[in-house]
Amino acid sequence: MSVELNHTIVHSLNDLESAKFLAGLLDLEVGDRMGPFIPVTTANGVTLDYATVPAEDITTQHYAFLVSEDVFDKAHARIKEAGLTYYADPHRTRVNEINHNHGGRGLYFEDPSGHYMEILTSPYGTPAAS
Repeated sequence: MSVELNHTIVHSLNDLESAKFLAGLLDLEVGDRMGPFIPVTTANGVTLDYATVPAEDITTQHYAFLVSEDVFDKAHARIKEAGLTYYADPHRTRVNEINHNHGGRGLYFEDPSGHYMEILTSPYGTPAAS
């Protein structure tokens, strides 16, 4: 069997709020609670298991999601509608802009627990379209 990422635990201030936030932006489903975790599963089967922890136990992480053009458009609209600040770059210098890296589009935003989320329509290393 090849090696695949199956799941990761995402520490959050409020597991349900964070799971619903991501699922709502990306058209994903929030699964049923499994012990201390609330799962959100991506199309390739990777599960983000949200767990509520004390604020001092949260180390902010970066999570990047490869999405279709349609999902990007919908998520971008939802981000703007919610009044969230987003960025074209990971250094947060291009405020409320999207990027066109790797022949696609991308943006960065924070989730309710401060994790730095990225959505992109073309994987890193893809040659730019001519």
